Amino acid sequence: MSNPDELNEEIDQVQPILWVGIGCKRGTSWQLIDQAIRQIFREHQLFQSAIAGIATIDTKASEVGLVELCRLRSLPLKTFSAQILRSVCVPNPTTITDHKVGTPSVAEAAAILAAAQLRSLTVFPFTSIEELRLRFLVPKRIFQVQGQPGAVTLAVAQASNMISTTELH
Repeated sequence: MSNPDELNEEIDQVQPILWVGIGCKRGTSWQLIDQAIRQIFREHQLFQSAIAGIATIDTKASEVGLVELCRLRSLPLKTFSAQILRSVCVPNPTTITDHKVGTPSVAEAAAILAAAQLRSLTVFPFTSIEELRLRFLVPKRIFQVQGQPGAVTLAVAQASNMISTTELH
């Protein structure tokens, strides 16, 4: 593909299938969260235009930085209770997070659940990510900038955008 217009056309056609799971300290700015997303997406060569939404724990539903980021980017903010998040088997659980918010994972578990598009959650715990038919693209990363307050933990999962023919029968 040598024509820049073809590349731009391809970028415009990227489907929003990536869910960004976010955990953050209270008072973290939208700018820091945005900076973390930009850096992670650049490092992993992911299109930001493919972001379907942001997912987190329900106690962060009114966190100013998250709400403002979602407003500025026109993205939905999907939240899950600690009880639901804790039922997801994640690659990098931590006891510190479990003690603080009641689940060993926020960013990874929220990204996985949102990407799986689970509205009616009935089968817990999940034994593997493969059961959910999604791709876990970026394990959690903690992002901080010296001199800026706050911290962001970020993970990315890709929703399955295809239904196999065996699922139709």
